Amino acid sequence: MLAMPEINCIKLMRNQKSLSINKISKTLGINWRTAKKYADGDQLPVENKKKKSGMMYDEQWGEIVGDWLWKDLKLKKKDRRTNKGIFTALQKMGFKGSYRTVSYFIKEWREGKEDIEEETKDKNSERLIHPPAEAQLDFGLMGAVKDGMYVDIHCLVMTLPFSNSAYAIPLPGENQECLLHGMKVIFKQLGGVPKKIRIDNMKTAVVKPRNKHEEAVFIDEFLQFANHYGFKPQACNPYAGNEKGNVENKVGYVRYNFITPAPVIKDLNHFTQLLEQQLKEDRQRIHYKKHALFDWGLTND
Repeated sequence: MLAMPEINCIKLMRNQKSLSINKISKTLGINWRTAKKYADGDQLPVENKKKKSGMMYDEQWGEIVGDWLWKDLKLKKKDRRTNKGIFTALQKMGFKGSYRTVSYFIKEWREGKEDIEEETKDKNSERLIHPPAEAQLDFGLMGAVKDGMYVDIHCLVMTLPFSNSAYAIPLPGENQECLLHGMKVIFKQLGGVPKKIRIDNMKTAVVKPRNKHEEAVFIDEFLQFANHYGFKPQACNPYAGNEKGNVENKVGYVRYNFITPAPVIKDLNHFTQLLEQQLKEDRQRIHYKKHALFDWGLTND
């Protein structure tokens, strides 16, 4: 059994770096099955079960706390939520776990975040807010079983942080054609188009990342696509993945809640239908903060 720091490393490489199982296996020098077990599975060391850490990962609590912590990175330390404050807020929302469970999750979440926190102190940083009609977009790898074999499938995930809803489209790759096709399918499922879409500096959309003096330069085809559909693209600051932390958290949320264990699929269309139905049902949940049902988050209502 691997130690917790090794498991955290595997989870980080899978969730935030979107590395394939083969790449993780080769990078860490471990067996492919071991990498698969800890990257996509829910098997954790016994001590985690004693601390009931599963509540934070298998239910919505970890996603809620992660979203709060991402936002707090933009604040001065004296203005950030304390562990006690987070625990009290969760209790008001119906959380049945212990203070120790929450504190352990927060400690684990903050591991490896020191560099990100330093980056947020840069003048170019913005305080993250989530108004209606704004979306975040990112790719993530999802596992599935096709023709009796485990396969990694690229998945385009879009979130609407204001309503906390998500859409995911399986695709054959992460090139520009796949990106634009995936966005079209999401717009169709959404029944509309967000006003602004935040992305990282993906090469399929960004020619030159933004810096202290200049805004990002987008690829002409991507700008034409944005103009056609009427949304404004926003690029994150370099090495500031926290600026789209909602979608990064949601990639893991989709993976662990809807495709673990890996579903058996016929093809990408079949996988698309499965995810569409599961996420449609998930969007009927009451919003954890607003205590109301927000389907789209495309208006100010």
